[in-house]
Amino acid sequence: MELSHKINNCKECIYRSWAFKNLSDNDLKQINDQKKERLFRKGENICFEGDEILSFMYLQNGLVKLFKTESNNKEHIISIAKPKDFIGLLSIFSNTKHIYSITAIEDSIVCFVDLNVIKNLIKTNGIFALDFFEKISAVSDSVIKTRIDINTRQLRGRIAYILLFFAKHIYDSTTFNLPISRKEVAELIDMSTENVIRVLSEFRKDNLLQIEGKNIEIKDLKRLERIFELG
Repeated sequence: MELSHKINNCKECIYRSWAFKNLSDNDLKQINDQKKERLFRKGENICFEGDEILSFMYLQNGLVKLFKTESNNKEHIISIAKPKDFIGLLSIFSNTKHIYSITAIEDSIVCFVDLNVIKNLIKTNGIFALDFFEKISAVSDSVIKTRIDINTRQLRGRIAYILLFFAKHIYDSTTFNLPISRKEVAELIDMSTENVIRVLSEFRKDNLLQIEGKNIEIKDLKRLERIFELG
């Protein structure tokens, strides 16, 4: 769904990332002249694995999931991106096609900028180039850390990780609506949906959580953190 060809001016945009702080007004005008903003409703695909990479994508607001589809058609969620994240960065210079798909898990607004504009700015603005590649490195580090945090823990520790991730890093609240299904939680932590449902039920019985549909309230944050630490 098209939101508008242009909504925000990059220079004054409240969603503007720190990575653009070293761009001149002329540089920002180049981006602003070439960008498009699109609204994606929850569940709508932003790009598919195998699509040609034509644009640099910046998530203004909302949440999206990055995932790969395995040969048996099972999805494997790589990460979840939040507002002010660059999405698609891990393959933007190393491949000509997207190596994973991206789908909105909340209503989301994405800025698309012609990739050639970004490449030209990297060639002509060394400080911006350093900022940009620092961001790519940070994204890579975050993906690796997430996989280690998940893969080195047993099921209860993995579920605790997901709940703490949304509470601390996404919503900054111990009460939130879980934006992904139990099945998607399972895809993110490499466990079965049945086991995810079972552990959430155990957490509720242990008075760690209150659960009403997708609404989650963490009632004992310290204990949940301890479960995550112990793995």
